[in-house]
Amino acid sequence: MSESQNLLVCCTGSVAAIKIPSLIQLLSTSLPQLSIKLVATSRALHFFDPAAVPSSVELYTDKDEWETWHNIGDKVLHIELRRWADMMLIAPCDANTMAKMSNGICDNLLTCVVRAWDQNKPLLYCPAMNTAMWQHPITSKQTDLLQSWGYVRLGPISKVLACGDTGVGAMSEVPDIVSFVKDKLSYLS
Repeated sequence: MSESQNLLVCCTGSVAAIKIPSLIQLLSTSLPQLSIKLVATSRALHFFDPAAVPSSVELYTDKDEWETWHNIGDKVLHIELRRWADMMLIAPCDANTMAKMSNGICDNLLTCVVRAWDQNKPLLYCPAMNTAMWQHPITSKQTDLLQSWGYVRLGPISKVLACGDTGVGAMSEVPDIVSFVKDKLSYLS
């Protein structure tokens, strides 16, 4: 990756959102020419302190979507973020957001960006949920549909989950996500 590229990192209300500060930090150090913006759902903010995210990374929430627009002609945040980004990474992507994505529901900033996403740009998502949720029959239908639209899934992996269960459902490890992003961005250069 030789020239600057723009990555929109999005996170949802999974316990795995506690890894957002380390994910952003590793992306920043591994890909120093990468510009990063972060979109967090209100539930994601339950799991990490926004102050732990480097100040160079702009953080957007649902509140920003509604406070930036006042009149016809004003910029619409989810459209501006879509235009800015070369790639979108949703990590973690909880079961609720995956269901919204696969059904076209856009009721928050993150899902509005997904619905408006340029299908010619990569969208990567890293599921994170309880094993029982991952194994539910609707999940494979959702992931198949998202794949048919060109969305790329990384994970989930098997390990002891935050709830104490052991099984598939954990978000991929941060270094693996960063490596995956790096590979995908190299194809865009």
